Amino acid sequence: MPQNVVLYASVGEVLTRYEVDVAAATLTERESVSLPENVQYAWPHANRRFLYVATSDSATGMGAQGTSHHLTGFAIDPASGRLSEQGPRVVLPHRPIHMATDIPSRHALVAFSNPGGLQIYRIENDGSLGTEVPQPSGIDVGIYPHQVRATLDNKHVILVSRGHDPSAGKPEDPGALEVFAYQDGVVGRETAVAPNKGYGFGPRHLDFHPTRPWIYVALERQNALAHFAMRDGTVGPEPLSTVPTLADPDKPRPRQLVGTVHVHPSGRFVYVANRASGVVEDSGQKVFNGGENNLAVYRIDESTGAPSLIQHVDTRGIHCRTFHIDPSGRILVAAHIMGLPVRHGNTIEQIPARLSVFRIAADGTLGFVRSYDVELGGKSLWWMGMVTL
Repeated sequence: MPQNVVLYASVGEVLTRYEVDVAAATLTERESVSLPENVQYAWPHANRRFLYVATSDSATGMGAQGTSHHLTGFAIDPASGRLSEQGPRVVLPHRPIHMATDIPSRHALVAFSNPGGLQIYRIENDGSLGTEVPQPSGIDVGIYPHQVRATLDNKHVILVSRGHDPSAGKPEDPGALEVFAYQDGVVGRETAVAPNKGYGFGPRHLDFHPTRPWIYVALERQNALAHFAMRDGTVGPEPLSTVPTLADPDKPRPRQLVGTVHVHPSGRFVYVANRASGVVEDSGQKVFNGGENNLAVYRIDESTGAPSLIQHVDTRGIHCRTFHIDPSGRILVAAHIMGLPVRHGNTIEQIPARLSVFRIAADGTLGFVRSYDVELGGKSLWWMGMVTL
């Protein structure tokens, strides 16, 4: 019986297709395609017939900017999910940290972090990428944009700008949600949502409630989840609530960060990744320092939208950078970018990079099913996502 859900996962510049059996909670590895550089992010067309992939040879974070960056369109075979290039690649000016399409997928939205920027490209009727859409000069993209999303009514675009913690005598760079009016590929009037002028506010990713005017924002630098209201295109200036994401919020370890946030398709639950990859010297090698690699699960109050914690579950790997919920809401797959040695009592065990599969129960809680180890060859399992065919 043909699969109707596929999973794509990247290791460096290689993007691999997995068949997904949602009922059995299994993944079956199939063929791969190679991109011109390391995959940064990918996003499917609204019709699920195309996939757009942003790539770069840049280092992550504030490292070297590299020289080669692209946006590539793929056609998705409707029976198998196999990928074949669709149209010409678009050359990008810098490393793209995130990309998405607007709601009807008439345009591709690309966010850049270093230097910060936002560029928008047309998507042609055949699914191929078209020309860049000129934007107003002088738009404020904030400090270190990390995600771009169109609101569900397609009338606004939100650029999630994380800022930076203070370090080495350098003061904190404030974070913000930069909210732009949006029409036909062009951004307009901008409003910055920056509680406390953005200080102590480090947003990384957001997701929208599917039916109610609520936005859930993962605060990377604070290890917290904030919940905002959005009315008539206006995001509230202050969060309605903010809750910690860590199981032990009073003892964060070095390199302990919040990652991706996803709302369940039912709108009843929201999930946040806690990711850690700090190391200490141990027996002559660098060993994981014991931070939290788990998923925080929250129930959403149907009247107020407030999230309340119901579970922390170990992701069974190191540094879960991306995770995804299948469109039916029955399984969740967590992708870990790396492996590390981990001490267990008197022994040190090498934990590999892996894809971890969980069932989602009716009450939103997660039950671990199995994991699939992934060979990295010195690269990273950087991005993963599922698409319904």
